[in-house]
Amino acid sequence: MLSSIFAATFAFGASVVAQSSSSVVCVAGQCLQGYSNTTLGATLSASGISTEVLLLPGQYTSTTNPELLHELLTSSSAKLSPSPGFGNSSAGSSVSLPLNIALQPGLAIYPQAFYSGQGSYSSLPTSPVGNTSIPFTASSFALSGNVWAAVSAGSNSRVILWNSVPDVSQLPASASGSLSLLNLQSSTCSPACSGNGICSASGTCQCSSGFTGSSCESCSSGFFGPECQACPSGCTSCDDGISGTGRCLVPVVSNLPSSCNCINGECGANGQCTCIGGWTSASNGTQCAACAAGFFLDTSGNCEICQLGCQQCADGTGDCISCASGFTQDGNDRTKCDALPQTTSNGTVCPDGSYGAGSTCAVCSPLCTTCTGPNSNNCVICGPSTYKFNGSCVTTNTGGVCSGSNLIANNVKHECDACGPKCTTCQISNFNAASTVSQAQCTGCLPGFVLSQGECVTSCPSGTFLSPQDNLTCTACSSSCTSCVGSATNCLTCANNLLASNGQCVNSCPSNTFSSSGACISCHPDCATCSGASFSQCTSCNKALPVLTSGRCLATCSQNQYFDTTSSTCQSCDSSCASCSGAGPNSCLACSSSSQVLRGGACTSANCTSATSVVPGLGACLSELVVSSPSGTSSGAVPSGLSTPTIITTQRLQWWEILLMALGCAFIFVTFLYCWRRRARKQRAKDTAAFASAKALHKQSWRWRLARFGEKLFGHNRNPRPESESVALWKLRAAEEARHHKEMEKLIGAQEYSCTGSSRSPSPLPSLHPYKRHGSHDYSDAHRLSAGSMYSQATGMVRSGPEPRQPVKSNPLTSRFSTTTFGSSVPKKPNVLKRQPTPSKSLSAAEQYAADVRQSPEPGSDWITPSNTGGSRNPFRNKQAMLS
Repeated sequence: MLSSIFAATFAFGASVVAQSSSSVVCVAGQCLQGYSNTTLGATLSASGISTEVLLLPGQYTSTTNPELLHELLTSSSAKLSPSPGFGNSSAGSSVSLPLNIALQPGLAIYPQAFYSGQGSYSSLPTSPVGNTSIPFTASSFALSGNVWAAVSAGSNSRVILWNSVPDVSQLPASASGSLSLLNLQSSTCSPACSGNGICSASGTCQCSSGFTGSSCESCSSGFFGPECQACPSGCTSCDDGISGTGRCLVPVVSNLPSSCNCINGECGANGQCTCIGGWTSASNGTQCAACAAGFFLDTSGNCEICQLGCQQCADGTGDCISCASGFTQDGNDRTKCDALPQTTSNGTVCPDGSYGAGSTCAVCSPLCTTCTGPNSNNCVICGPSTYKFNGSCVTTNTGGVCSGSNLIANNVKHECDACGPKCTTCQISNFNAASTVSQAQCTGCLPGFVLSQGECVTSCPSGTFLSPQDNLTCTACSSSCTSCVGSATNCLTCANNLLASNGQCVNSCPSNTFSSSGACISCHPDCATCSGASFSQCTSCNKALPVLTSGRCLATCSQNQYFDTTSSTCQSCDSSCASCSGAGPNSCLACSSSSQVLRGGACTSANCTSATSVVPGLGACLSELVVSSPSGTSSGAVPSGLSTPTIITTQRLQWWEILLMALGCAFIFVTFLYCWRRRARKQRAKDTAAFASAKALHKQSWRWRLARFGEKLFGHNRNPRPESESVALWKLRAAEEARHHKEMEKLIGAQEYSCTGSSRSPSPLPSLHPYKRHGSHDYSDAHRLSAGSMYSQATGMVRSGPEPRQPVKSNPLTSRFSTTTFGSSVPKKPNVLKRQPTPSKSLSAAEQYAADVRQSPEPGSDWITPSNTGGSRNPFRNKQAMLS
């Protein structure tokens, strides 16, 4: 609770800090040496550095000025000693950057102005403080971010503080006087918590006992009323909820039949079930779930006794299925069994009240009307005021209950019959010979049932209530109530169009209630008046939650507003105020400008000295927290680096560091290149496999695939892969072209020599060799002579018949191995085998002669052999002759 933070309140008056000592107080970017009693923040020290500094709230990094602060922050031996409420680490903990010095969610109070003296801190409360008011004495106090405090200042003023206050005496007049803390919460919850919850630092509502919901707006199950009280003891469930009455709906029942696998019986301490009259265990093992022998199940669900003399009868109708010994089925009524007449040994019929005893008739027992023997156990029909029970005739009490049992006397059947459904005991008032079983009234019920008008029912009917004396009997309400609880006059609803309010019938609902279903229901505890049970249906608010917004009662306005008690609305603060207690510039609680401070409720220029500024979040100048040098004293030596800015130097990399980085980069590049090339090879192999599959190039047998696997495994390839038909034909055509070219050279050379005779001068005829030695052969149509048939060229064998002479073809590509003879599946070959047709021209004399002298090949010869026309001085001709 909040009272924990004020345990030292009474000590504050006597808590006077010893004489001020010289110290260094820092904020991020500036330090000031002087005398100060400020204890807000954390003390930073380091071994090897003689000066320790007090860090005020803020963030500190490795580049924070000045140099002294930088050295302390970056020192490996830096230690931090936080004041109460700052950080969750213990004194002497190490420093990790960036360092945040901030007050934990809560409130810290100080006995002197400017956060001086021994402070006391408390975190946010874990449960609502309710209407508690805790007085405290403080000259300054600090609030963490996103936390507000409600305080009462003076007699009736309620002020909401959102910021730290460095000097309480500088608050406006409306916030001056003795202070009492009313509430302390975080402002991070959305939507805001109800009055029965408190906002935690994590932004969630923590509820009071019995309350639940995201805003703690409703009662938990089993709790009722505005304060969410627990349901009465002895109730399994009650009329719960925040508008519930708490009346018991289902009382706690011990020894329910179901607890021992029983239906129509009572469970004992040993777990065994004792069946009520007429019931026994069923064939499936469930106890007291079937009618006993001699009973049948009637239309009301009760086991009823069969007619006298019937051993077994049918459920529903009661028709006798089998009669006892000495009885026979009645001819007119199938539910009855008639007793056989008693006779003597000589056949004489005995009268009623006697039985056959040999040759004579003997008198029955006085308890029997008819009998089969001398004892009461031999009665067929019992005498007056006695009834058949387990083969004997028994009497009854004044209530008609058979002796030795809980069964009721049945004057019609002259037997002891079962009570009504779920009845453990019953009786008939003023029982006599004219009484019937239908007049029986239950006096006891199985656990889980209540007694209403002589019957056992599951709950009391309307207009009655369960008597709290025995928790068994349903009692009628008074005439003014249509329903009641607890007593006949405690009305839940009223007759004559009246409204039930707190058990009484009234004409109109009182304040803080609303009418619903003929009753006055209490408003939500957040509301003073309401139109419904929800916490968002308020029409006016109470003092603790005065702000009415969209049907909800809240504790505060927004930070830059104040609550106007005259109009009961939120009004905006003056532009100079960050928060305020009223209208105008003289009611500020904190200033909106970072260059202003609070003076008597007004925001004025700070005019900070020693080149300092207002410390963010504290509302005071750094020079106000530290006095540079009191009169007559000396501040001592100024620590080095107190005003020197931090200089951050960068260190050059060593040669080995550069080498390591270069090697790392090279390794990364090589790894990338290797992965890229490996991926490319896999993709190329994949494409090749897809092409081969499309061209059906891999339809080899399993033996061929096994051989290839062995070659790959042992690195040897004995049998090269056979060439495809298309490749073989391509090579054959290339060889044919080469041979044909050679023969043409011989033929043309011989013709040239014969034309020139022995003359060694150059031939006047044009050259017959317009082709390139290295490159694609370019023959014209006139230069090309037809060769042997395709059969001779393909098989290498001479035809048995003469080879037909073939004319010169106009298109040299349509030769015996032209591409037109290949199938459509043969891929195109490089241009080296493809002749480009040349424009036709007139033949020269030599060319015409070569064409005319073409002869058929001799038997056994595949090519044309030129005739010898004599010698020649042509060096090329002589060379060709030697080669041939």
